[in-house]
Amino acid sequence: MKIYSKITLSVLFAASATLASCSSNDDDAPVTPPVKASIYERLGGTKMVSDPDNAGQMIEQGRLSFRKVVNSTIGLIVADVQSNAAGNLQAHFAPVLAETGTTQSTNIAKLSDNLTDFFSFNTGGTNAVNTYSGLNMVAAHDPAKNPRMGTKSSTADYTKFEGYVGAAANANGVASNTELYTDIVAVLESLRTPIVQK
Repeated sequence: MKIYSKITLSVLFAASATLASCSSNDDDAPVTPPVKASIYERLGGTKMVSDPDNAGQMIEQGRLSFRKVVNSTIGLIVADVQSNAAGNLQAHFAPVLAETGTTQSTNIAKLSDNLTDFFSFNTGGTNAVNTYSGLNMVAAHDPAKNPRMGTKSSTADYTKFEGYVGAAANANGVASNTELYTDIVAVLESLRTPIVQK
């Protein structure tokens, strides 16, 4: 019996030393914060859903969410141009808005696709459908390098554009008081320097 109790005592001692050692290491180890999901994932990610604009086709929910915000943004800009609202961005979009007939809708659709590609790709969209192959931000916003851009942007112009995007995000279910909205604004702010050229 003495041998059995010595062995048991030894095993218990070793086990408690191991547990104490593990516990000590856990307390000293830095706490790794959970990885925040990308903006794309928080907008629906790669979950496939029916595309409301293309009957019988499927689209990633994250891409659809971006497309909705982009299209709403374009709609707000066009509405302000048409109503001649103060500070509208007509001068920037004049080449696209000056087109007529079916060409206009085609080129506005191309603008929507290009912006959707850009934001999907740069916020976590990893599948091939989210590849951006357009101009870099400096060239894309310089009329000398991009004939579809009417004029260079000022700080006020870009702030106005951010307002359109914010309103479009709100209209599509992204509330202003959320972390997702704040993160989208942070992405837009990261683009301010290359886009503002006057």
